[in-house]
Amino acid sequence: MELIKAFLAPLTTDDLRVWAGAKIFSRGKSYINNVDQLSRTDDGALAAWVSGSDEYATTVGVDPDGELEYLCTCPYDDGPCKHAVAVILAAAEYVKRKREIPLLDEDDDLYLALFDDEDDDYDEDDSDSLYQEAEHELPKKTAAGRKGKAQVAKILDRMSKEELIVMLVDLTSRYPEIERGILEKEQLASGRVDKIVSSLRREIRKVTSEPVWYDHWKGEGSLPDYSHVLEQLQALAASGHADAVLQLGEELWTLGSEQVEECRDDGETATAISECMEVVLRAVPRTSLAPSEQLLWLIERELEDDYSLLDCCGKIMEAKAYIPAHWLEVANALEIRLNSMDKPASTGSSDRYRRSRVLDMLLNAYQRSGRREMIIPLLEKEVEICQNYEKLVNALLLAGEREKARQWCVDGFKRTIESAPGIAADLQNRLRDMAQAEKNHGLVATYRSEEFFDHPSRQTYTELSKASGKAKVWPLVRAGILRYLETGRRPDPGGQENKSTEWPLPAPEVMRSRSKAAHTYERFPDLDMLIDIAILEKRFEDVVALYAELRKIKRYSFETDKAVAGAVAGTHPQVALDIWRCIVEGLIGQVKPKAYEEAAVYLRRMCKVYQECRRTAEWQNLLAELRRDHKAKRRLLEVLDGLSWVKILD
Repeated sequence: MELIKAFLAPLTTDDLRVWAGAKIFSRGKSYINNVDQLSRTDDGALAAWVSGSDEYATTVGVDPDGELEYLCTCPYDDGPCKHAVAVILAAAEYVKRKREIPLLDEDDDLYLALFDDEDDDYDEDDSDSLYQEAEHELPKKTAAGRKGKAQVAKILDRMSKEELIVMLVDLTSRYPEIERGILEKEQLASGRVDKIVSSLRREIRKVTSEPVWYDHWKGEGSLPDYSHVLEQLQALAASGHADAVLQLGEELWTLGSEQVEECRDDGETATAISECMEVVLRAVPRTSLAPSEQLLWLIERELEDDYSLLDCCGKIMEAKAYIPAHWLEVANALEIRLNSMDKPASTGSSDRYRRSRVLDMLLNAYQRSGRREMIIPLLEKEVEICQNYEKLVNALLLAGEREKARQWCVDGFKRTIESAPGIAADLQNRLRDMAQAEKNHGLVATYRSEEFFDHPSRQTYTELSKASGKAKVWPLVRAGILRYLETGRRPDPGGQENKSTEWPLPAPEVMRSRSKAAHTYERFPDLDMLIDIAILEKRFEDVVALYAELRKIKRYSFETDKAVAGAVAGTHPQVALDIWRCIVEGLIGQVKPKAYEEAAVYLRRMCKVYQECRRTAEWQNLLAELRRDHKAKRRLLEVLDGLSWVKILD
């Protein structure tokens, strides 16, 4: 019980309202009397049955980070449910009344519904298997189904053979899928799979030809059903018919990819086809194809995969059964393919993307075949075509050729800064990382300053502070940064008409050009950034002064407003209250229930400040004023009525 008390003690009604949302919290309060068999677990979680339209198993606890976590067998999946709220509030009532919450028995139906994750049908693969199956994950809401199956098994166990036959024949006449399942199982058991393969091929052609669409707003659409295809592929694979699975998989891949390209269903069909193709991919190592042919088949499918349907392909190729000799054959085949490809027309074309993917496959084949000496020459040969500068630099560093890697970073930056600035930025970062590894703190700080000048933010300022601190030049760098934010004149060599002699950092090996056209959006002084830095450095007087300047030139800077109010609430409470009041009025003016709930967040912060300043009368006057001015807004009045900080154990 001590764990439960510790779990509940810090919680307030406001915490629960924020966690679950005002609407769910309100509904949860009305469900307290529906909580039955309230229990606790050894690790301090709560569990109970909560009745509603059905009876749901619910558990609530605290994760290692101190955050509330829950599980409920109800269908609500848009965050914490009313049943979870009800369990917490019911437990609080128990504790307040000094009633003992019993420990949940592991044999109890409630425990089984929530925590039993055994699956008698799951067997791990043999350790000599060519691949390791993905970790089995049991859906959290299947306990009731397992309980029902156990009851059916007991009933069937009491029936005679004749009674079972009569019942099954009757069921097959009413449910054709049962008849089909029995016949297919018999065909698999006898090894006669030709009819299954032929039938399944027709089904694949039929289901992949169906038009696919779905409108989530209306809950309407047309989605193909791949469940039987999946079941049959699994049955064929389990029965040792890997070649048949591969044959069917090739057809499914070709037709299914075309269907995915045309469908508009938020990925539902792609997911279904991906599940089927996973069975096919896992069957490949068991086919009659030679190992190198298996690898090439997998590589070809992965190269064709434009919709991320083959997530496990790479894992299968990592199997130990594929030895260097197999990969050498693969490398030879990929060399021929790469050399036969036309050079891309431009650096941004899809041809370059396809060539880069083949290049990556060949590099992997070199690595696995033991021909690592081929990697750097190939990367150098392709660097202009595929712009694989970063891969080349990584390979050179791995080989211990540090200066050559540095030179490629510099050359690659110069060649890509105009056509591919993203690649250039990555190469500049690699130079910074190399300086970091060499403990050249001044050069690291230089690159951090480049990042700040290009993208001023709290994060880039903090990183610059750390690097400059290690170089023992932070006071001078900080002064230059603040002058830049005030005037717009860079203090480093990258600044135009820079005449500063106080900038203590060395020049970078590479530098982005700063054209006026690229930075016309900049306005100085950059008061938002100056305020953010002052908040970071806890200079609250400066925060208030800078904010006053900001308000003179623009009415709102919403994120800055919120940051300032949160920062100075303790030192300048009236400033925080004024900001929050403006935010609240703006949200109420939207006349939306969701905006009212967001306004309540800031009203609660105001209430806390008023209480800490012993100005509760002003808080009550504010609430009265809001109720009077917005008496026609019924939903807002409900939100105002719910403002409280009552601890649930008070």
